[in-house]
Amino acid sequence: METLPSLAGPFALGTFSAGDQAPFPGLIAGDRVLDLRTVPALGQPPRTTRDLLERWDDVLPLLAGAAAADAGEWRPLAGLRVHAPVEPRQVLQSGANYRTHVIDLAVAHEPEGGRPAEQVRAETAAMMDRRAAGDQPYVFTGLPSAITGPYDDVVLPSWCTKPDWELELAAVIGRPAFRVGRDTALAHVAAYTIANDLTARELVFRRDMPEIGTDWLRAKNAPTFTPLGPYLVPAGFVADPGSLRVTLRLNGQVMQDESTKDMIFDVARLVSYASQTVRLLPGDVLLTGSPAGNGLHWGRLLRPGDVMEGAITGLGVQRNRCAGEAA
Repeated sequence: METLPSLAGPFALGTFSAGDQAPFPGLIAGDRVLDLRTVPALGQPPRTTRDLLERWDDVLPLLAGAAAADAGEWRPLAGLRVHAPVEPRQVLQSGANYRTHVIDLAVAHEPEGGRPAEQVRAETAAMMDRRAAGDQPYVFTGLPSAITGPYDDVVLPSWCTKPDWELELAAVIGRPAFRVGRDTALAHVAAYTIANDLTARELVFRRDMPEIGTDWLRAKNAPTFTPLGPYLVPAGFVADPGSLRVTLRLNGQVMQDESTKDMIFDVARLVSYASQTVRLLPGDVLLTGSPAGNGLHWGRLLRPGDVMEGAITGLGVQRNRCAGEAA
């Protein structure tokens, strides 16, 4: 498991359990975890990290004090299971938000005998420029039931023929946000974490109903298709979410390695845009899109036994083994 030296800031939050006991919200500092249910300064004992996010402005300074004190019950990280760090009510996902990634996917999806690759690249690049100029991100909804832990197995469904990875920076909401402007949007982000937004590539487009377009329900929401975590790193510890390295290794080989600078729309713009329609709530998770280097680009999709290792600067590392669905 990943420990704190790879994390930005002096502490982070997560969800942990020991043996068959119920999961609890914890503060991780170094190689120890503080059971936040045992910290009197927090008042009503939190049952989940979402309880903390509900009163984030009041809780954050108390967490900083708890991290520096010996009060409460501390446990060794090595003896604990690490779960997804939060259970969101809503998951929002940004599609087509990395310039190089979108161009690569357009080339990969071009039918055999279709337009030349260079023509597809040029036309897609022009489309991306128009989107950026028009200030219109593409955001859709995901399902919380697809979330799994940062070290749990990812189950590849028997029906899925083209399972692919998409490592992403995820913003976690603290203050509720509804119709907020870009200039104030980041004030509503409590923390950042890592998400891997797995996709069944063969189901992205509805071949039977091309006029409908994409089918994100089937393509992205199978159980375990969204590994999340390991931890919630407070936003104040992340100097610039627009300059983080996103790296995914498959069986030790680097497949994705890109900066969030390649995003077309930054975190502030995505939060603001989503909030124009949706009332964002504490604990909600907003995925910001995936950089280039997906399996479709490499011609190498996921198989049982594969191990994905995803890292983002200052946010730790998640490792997930792919398992075939049991008969």
